[in-house]
Amino acid sequence: MSRADGSPVRVLVVDDESSLADLLSLALRYEGWDIRSEGDGAGALRCARSWRPDAVLLDVMLPDMDGLTVLGRLRRELPDVPVLFLTAKDAVEDRIAGLTAGGDDYVTKPFSLEEVVARLRGLLRRAGAAAARSESLLTVGDLVLDEDSHEVWRGGQEIHLTATEFELLRYLMRNPRRVLSKTQILDRVWSYDFGGQANVVELYISYLRRKIDAGREPMIHTRRGAGYLIKPGG
Repeated sequence: MSRADGSPVRVLVVDDESSLADLLSLALRYEGWDIRSEGDGAGALRCARSWRPDAVLLDVMLPDMDGLTVLGRLRRELPDVPVLFLTAKDAVEDRIAGLTAGGDDYVTKPFSLEEVVARLRGLLRRAGAAAARSESLLTVGDLVLDEDSHEVWRGGQEIHLTATEFELLRYLMRNPRRVLSKTQILDRVWSYDFGGQANVVELYISYLRRKIDAGREPMIHTRRGAGYLIKPGG
């Protein structure tokens, strides 16, 4: 498991028990991950801000502030970083408080190092899948196109497109607010010289408008003599 650029995954360990922090750091380095350790909340926030970890192992009880406070401030800087809470508390209310505050998972002391590693691996996999999912989505206003599943929604309502309509919409949405000429669209969507039959573009633009814009603020616009563009309605 590594970052998108091939470098080691970064995990920030935050625990004021130095012996435990050292043990956790050793186990995580054995996974091939890049580890930094902090013993208090202020140090953890400074490190997170400058180092940008991929996951955080966070003790609830810290000397300067509790882990929930750290998490709240951390989320303002890194809203998507997975956080695994470490705590000696095992009350259900404490677990709920941690997860409600934005934590992703919870391990109660005493725990096995194998369990911590397994939980972190799960969080990192889910975070990676979520990031990949996010990267597959094109969004213009309330119009969303999923390049992986070939699904399209506007205002939360699914819109069914043919394969050609989908490719045309994808090209427009990859270039929001940019005027695309008929020649550019023919070259990109049909991928060959269409014998000068640029009217096929007009035809498919009209198909898209019926499905995307019908009864809504228009998003697909014509620029006379120049081409077409898509931009948020209104």
